[in-house]
Amino acid sequence: MPRQTPLSDIRNIGIIAHVDAGKTTTTERILYYTGRKHTIIDVHETKDLKSSTTTDYMEQEQKRGITIQSAAVSTFWRGKKINVIDTPGHVDFTIEVNRSLRVLDGAVVVFDGVAGVEPQSETNWRLADNYNVPRICYVNKMDRSGANFQRCVGMIKARLNARPVCIQVPLGSEDNFRGMVDLIEMKAYVWFSDDKDAKWEIWDITDDLASKLNLTVKEDLDNIASIPALRAELVDTALEMDDAAMEAYLESGEEPSADVLRTCLRKGTITSTFTPVLCGSSYKNKGVCQVLDAVVDLLPAPTDVEAIKTVDEDGNPNGERLSSDDAPFAALAFKVLNDTYGSLTFVRVYSGVLTKGMSVLNTTRGKREKIGRMVEMFAAQANPIEEARAGDIIALVSLQETDTGDTLCDAAHPVILERMRFPDPVISVSVEPKTKGEQEKFSIALGKMVRADPSLRLETDRETGQTILRGMGELHLEVTLDRLRTEFGVEGNMGKPQVAYRETITKPVEYTYTHKKQTGGSGQFAEVKIVFEPLERGEGFVFKDETVGGTVPREYVPSVAKGLEMQKEEGVLASYPTVDFRARLVDGKYHDVDSNALTFEIAAKACFREALKQAGPILLEPVMKVEVVTPDDYLGDVIGDVNRRRGTVLGQLERGTNIAVEAHVPLNEMFGYIGQLRGMTSGRASYTMEFSHYEPVPRNVTDEIVAGRSNKAA
Repeated sequence: MPRQTPLSDIRNIGIIAHVDAGKTTTTERILYYTGRKHTIIDVHETKDLKSSTTTDYMEQEQKRGITIQSAAVSTFWRGKKINVIDTPGHVDFTIEVNRSLRVLDGAVVVFDGVAGVEPQSETNWRLADNYNVPRICYVNKMDRSGANFQRCVGMIKARLNARPVCIQVPLGSEDNFRGMVDLIEMKAYVWFSDDKDAKWEIWDITDDLASKLNLTVKEDLDNIASIPALRAELVDTALEMDDAAMEAYLESGEEPSADVLRTCLRKGTITSTFTPVLCGSSYKNKGVCQVLDAVVDLLPAPTDVEAIKTVDEDGNPNGERLSSDDAPFAALAFKVLNDTYGSLTFVRVYSGVLTKGMSVLNTTRGKREKIGRMVEMFAAQANPIEEARAGDIIALVSLQETDTGDTLCDAAHPVILERMRFPDPVISVSVEPKTKGEQEKFSIALGKMVRADPSLRLETDRETGQTILRGMGELHLEVTLDRLRTEFGVEGNMGKPQVAYRETITKPVEYTYTHKKQTGGSGQFAEVKIVFEPLERGEGFVFKDETVGGTVPREYVPSVAKGLEMQKEEGVLASYPTVDFRARLVDGKYHDVDSNALTFEIAAKACFREALKQAGPILLEPVMKVEVVTPDDYLGDVIGDVNRRRGTVLGQLERGTNIAVEAHVPLNEMFGYIGQLRGMTSGRASYTMEFSHYEPVPRNVTDEIVAGRSNKAA
């Protein structure tokens, strides 16, 4: 079957933002205006669970009014196919944004016109930088009290280190938000109704524009006064991308046409030289169609972005794969979802053609997969398709061996596509089924959840035998347990959250350990001399073999490394994993008969246990970057409370009419914080937090933790 939509007419975009900036509302409007949906349902209308927005279709999302999963929808605008992914804004679900950005070609970053750049906006911006995703900015909620377009643009420049270029200026704000000026066409788009089907009027920009719209507020008048300066800045910035157009402009003094400006803006957006900024109010149905126009005009097609890198088995780059139907098939699985259709594996096809019934190779795991049903997802609905081509985002039903981040490709042309990077979990809880009879069903369901979400980890506590679930935050773990109930029909209980502490060493130590055992017949013998040295934070564990003259035979060196690798998971202070140290094997002894791989593994483990007691072991704890947004009246209470929690206040920022307090606070001190914060501020403050770094635990707190672990073991 020939290609239905040319590759150059596809846009794979994500809608990303801080929680409550209006991503899902914007997606709803996009689907309405592109004809994929005949009604609009707003997020605040879903709490009764009787209706749902298109992309927030899970029960947990409707109850909480937030987006948890990344929902994929396909639609068309001006003849271009747009695959839209609506991503979560809550920090506990950053993993969803991470894996979505990995397979997208462009992004619309939504900002709250009142709050401006918020913590999760920064996190998502950094993720987009990591994956070189071109983006446009949309300043939403211009109808809300306190909305300020210029302040928001200033924050994009200052806090995101970006280069924003305004291609629109708002006409009015708050209750008097009337529309926007298009700085490319130099026309005003004016609405006189908030109705979803209201048409905008196109006006010329005249000196009496403000009086015609009854604009009297100083900020609104300033915005209109800034139009000539912003237009000049737009022209100068855009023409940097085209020397010939710049020369023609300088020589003739004639302003370039709108088409020339759009071509230059597209080039600058795709190379991330600058970021175009638009404005509007999705809830009041103003500006969404203009955002769609910008997506089509400015964001890249799969052919406009860099070819995806291929890597070897160790993750080192070794080539690239061009986005083309003619190249061999290659796709990246970026999400596994368990639902009523069975297991759904979402894939982005980077090259070639995939047809139903094809046999493909999962190069990440070295397994073959048979392609059965293929579907194009419209949020929770699956529309069957027969084939997928380069640039498509589709879902494959019931793949057996494929997990998130795996590569599927043509077995005759195997490649491994560049993998995704996932954060380590920082919080853990013990979980168990509500009834003993459901143990097996509970374990299978948990396994499926962990397979679908790479930011979850599952392990068994060696001392207590409990099942431990690790994740990115309290809400993340709560939602996971709740989804077991709604998706698998099995209920579970959750223990008290535990912090993922780590251990490390503070001084180098050299230690020799001899393992000797004689019990009739052949005995056991191995001797190792290892130097343990501290490393910088975040460097992990490094093993080096520095033996000379075969004092430890080559075939036994991997056993020494394996012994250390295993033993470091149980530190000497409180049995937490040990990190950020180097182990140098410098000498050793062996016996021709009594030495083997196992004896050297045992010697390495014992050497680690004995040596690290002398290496100044300390505990490390996860420290979170916390931002508390509070009315001015409660500022003193909030800062005092942060200090009581062993926090360090980093600074304060204006956030609309509120104050944002930024701080570093140990995770252990943040459990149950939301309840106390609401009580302290009469429910008017809110907070967000994300993992920042590990740092040493104070001595008195270390003693408590070690004592607690000892009691538990006893």
